[in-house]
Amino acid sequence: MIVRSGGFGRLLAWVLGWLDRLAVADFILFAGAMVWKLYFFSTLLSVQYMDMTRTDAIIETGAVLLIAFWTLLLPTRWRIVALAALNLLLSFLLFSDVIYYRYFQDLITVPVLLQLGQVESLGDSISSLLSAYDFWLFADMFLVLPFAVFVAWRGRGILRAKQTTGRLIWKKAAIRIGASIVSFAIGFMLFTVNLNHATDTWAKGLFEKNWWNLTIYNVTGGLGFHAYDVYRYAAINWFGAETVTAEQKSETEQWIEERGRLRGELERDSLFGAYAGSNVLMVQVEALQNFMLGASIGGQPITPVLNELMNDSVFFKNFYHQTAQGRTSDADFATSCSMLPVKSGSVFIQYASHEFDCLPGTLKANGYSANVFHAYQGGFWNRNVMYNNMEYDAFYSLKHYELDERLGWSLGDKSFYRQSMDKILETNKASGEYSPFYAFMISLTSHHPYKMPEQEQKLDVEELEGTIMGDYLQAVHYADAALGELIARLKDEGLWESTIFLLYGDHDNSIPDWSLYDRFLDDPSDSLTQEVALKSVPFMVHLPDGAHAGIRDTIGGQLDTTPTLLHLLGISTSRQYLLGMPLLTETEIASRMVVQRDGSWRDDSLYYFPPEDGLQKNGRCFDIASGSSLEVSRCLDKTAEADQTLIMSDRIVTGDLIPSFRKNGVVEAIEMSR
Repeated sequence: MIVRSGGFGRLLAWVLGWLDRLAVADFILFAGAMVWKLYFFSTLLSVQYMDMTRTDAIIETGAVLLIAFWTLLLPTRWRIVALAALNLLLSFLLFSDVIYYRYFQDLITVPVLLQLGQVESLGDSISSLLSAYDFWLFADMFLVLPFAVFVAWRGRGILRAKQTTGRLIWKKAAIRIGASIVSFAIGFMLFTVNLNHATDTWAKGLFEKNWWNLTIYNVTGGLGFHAYDVYRYAAINWFGAETVTAEQKSETEQWIEERGRLRGELERDSLFGAYAGSNVLMVQVEALQNFMLGASIGGQPITPVLNELMNDSVFFKNFYHQTAQGRTSDADFATSCSMLPVKSGSVFIQYASHEFDCLPGTLKANGYSANVFHAYQGGFWNRNVMYNNMEYDAFYSLKHYELDERLGWSLGDKSFYRQSMDKILETNKASGEYSPFYAFMISLTSHHPYKMPEQEQKLDVEELEGTIMGDYLQAVHYADAALGELIARLKDEGLWESTIFLLYGDHDNSIPDWSLYDRFLDDPSDSLTQEVALKSVPFMVHLPDGAHAGIRDTIGGQLDTTPTLLHLLGISTSRQYLLGMPLLTETEIASRMVVQRDGSWRDDSLYYFPPEDGLQKNGRCFDIASGSSLEVSRCLDKTAEADQTLIMSDRIVTGDLIPSFRKNGVVEAIEMSR
């Protein structure tokens, strides 16, 4: 307690009077302190290539002015209290970001705060993440908080004793209003001018792609990132969210349940449950495309391991990735949750809090352990949050690996597979009694721009030497060899004959120069050939007994992966909300179609490209067998079906409809039991 007549109290009263006379001095002190804290915050994060520059400091200054300009409208007493509270709040936010980053390699977002389980999972680890230097973020609180308490408690009486004439009161009010307007204008200029320059040049498309929160932080600064995050969450979940009417919800529920009914009918198929209880290991291979398989260059096969695996496995040659802007995260989502990605952005980032029927949760409910492995930053593509929602037991990210083979973006695939297998075996041994495992590994070495060290360039790429295609071939050749070591390890550990091994490519290689494809494609200039080459990726399923090996013509896409696996394991999907259908069945399905996010599609005989101008008559329809162009009218009936699939998927994903579907199902079950 502060003594009314003490010297310290008189000092605080003098400071208060001084601040009252200078009108905006407290605001300037607050702004200076916050800019310093934001600089110190950047040093605590110490993200490579993201040190605060002069431009960053200008943006941060603008953000501070924008977040606090309104306090200048308040009378002196309440302005000081508001600034102290704002200082404490922002300091705590930055402090929390530092701790959260050290564990998850990401910044705290609104969805994280709404899923406190992820933050609570830090548990006893928090103390190990702290550094004494972190508390410098609160260094000024020893002065600011006692002064704010004094001002709130005694400030009214002190300032009233110093009250001046009405004319001077109005003059002070005018100064406050003017200072507030000037502060907002300067803040707006400092922040937006520099931000717009970045997004118009080196950070073009940042907010459309937004694959990692730290990339946004690198441009907007700490406060700017959190402001954008609140805006993003509100735009998606409140203001910009498309309202799904009761009629649309009912229509969507009936549509998705019909797909479940069709899968249920296939449960009479002889392969349903034929491999019940098998372990499952699924590998998502970065940028692996079909045209690589069986190809050679310089007298060497590019993918010798995959060529052999293709002969020993069920290989779907007409399998397509269904990704959009979310790229790798879209492949993960489509494969694991059997829903189409959204048109703009990534489901992993925008809808990570929504409910889906994803593979790991389903397998866990059926007695499996479920773990995901990816040797990169856990915050990239918001994986920490999304994987928690998908119900994995554990996510092994970069921090769980020893970087003993640095290649490309991170850890080389060979070491990644070896260390991941070590973790799988350790986990199974630690659990005591046996239970089947599900392991999902996401490779990284064959990632764009495909630069490999000289000692790993094992191919003679001939005329492609020095081109990005030549680099791609070297990266894929290395990735293939790494997969060979993984398969050998499974065999050595006695797991090959008890494990369903699935492998697929996540998306295309992002090489737009079609002249580089000459030796791999018959006619790289043909639009249908280009589309098929871009979208088709390998999908192989090796069964424990090696049965059913061979090439299948079945049309499929990433949405069909989870239904295919669950069908083999004998786990019913008739009551699950999935878009895909099983691909590996003895019972033939009359008609199959793969729908892409952009509205293109293919079935057994036709391939359709949507018009760029939106006019249906300008769409393009192709006969797959001959490659010839057809009248667009030949494709319109199926186009309506494809459009409906996109609409229904978007309603479910963005509207978070699955919880209400499940609730309706429970009600129906109760009514039927009466």
